[in-house]
Amino acid sequence: MADMRAIVAESSDRLLWQEVPDVSAGPGEVLVKVAAAGVNRADVLQAAGKYPPPPGASEIIGMEVSGTVAERGAGVTEWTVGQQVCALLAGGGYAEYVAVPAGQVLPVPQGVDVIDAAGLPEVACTVWSNLVLTAHLGKGQLLLMHGGASGIGTHAIQIARALGAKVAVTAGSADKLEFCRELGAEILINYRDEDFVARLQECGGADVIFDIIGAAYLDRNIDALAADGQLVIIGMQGGVTGELNIGKLLVKRARVIGTTLRGRPTSGPNSKTEIVQAVTASVWPMIADGKVRPIIGARMPIERAGDAHRELVSGNVTGKIVLTLPG
Repeated sequence: MADMRAIVAESSDRLLWQEVPDVSAGPGEVLVKVAAAGVNRADVLQAAGKYPPPPGASEIIGMEVSGTVAERGAGVTEWTVGQQVCALLAGGGYAEYVAVPAGQVLPVPQGVDVIDAAGLPEVACTVWSNLVLTAHLGKGQLLLMHGGASGIGTHAIQIARALGAKVAVTAGSADKLEFCRELGAEILINYRDEDFVARLQECGGADVIFDIIGAAYLDRNIDALAADGQLVIIGMQGGVTGELNIGKLLVKRARVIGTTLRGRPTSGPNSKTEIVQAVTASVWPMIADGKVRPIIGARMPIERAGDAHRELVSGNVTGKIVLTLPG
């Protein structure tokens, strides 16, 4: 294969579509010809030099793609050349081709366009691993989702409703809250002029809080939890250092859980492969049945990756942004 093209991040403001050395499928890997790549906040941080890829991962930005299988590495039997797939990556997605461990590949869900499928792996694996495999969210429980109109938020609302849970969300505009309501959220909180703690306490507290903010919300999240509640933190948009009142935690018998997806091992317990298998078995049927759908707020050509990053940071887009490749 000749050199391929990929996004090279010279700085957070200079994301260039240019030639880079090609990649091939190693043992146990699948080479995917990329049709589209999902955009995530981790990509923005990596472009700014603030979130390096895990050891051994590609230096190219991009943690999820969709496309077709172009090549199978030694030992791979479960995927077919030409098959439409999507994949969860540690890096390398903003490119014409990417090599990915076979266990992190998923079929494109029934009824989903291959381009839109690029916006599913990261949110589906993040939401399922945290809400179900970690917090065991179930029927009748109350979930508080911060950033309800985000890619993670819009997916979490649908999964929680499919599980029979009730959903409260925070968002920053009436339009975003209305979109969350249409997806199934019942308690709508505009964080710009409402106190989410007071609203949740009126309801007896949240059984699970799914938080992308981090330090800025730490103390208030504990206040918003119900007895035996769980706070699952996956983001640090509001800072990395907060003060925790241990007394509140003890009285509520609460749990605070911090987790990431990108740095997990490829195989073994709590691995990406294990999560991908669970998502394929449990979430993909929900999508086929119409209970859950990808929420794609914008499609942009990959040459405009920098604009896509700025749009994500602006908060103007509801759901996911996907970057489409030429052809």
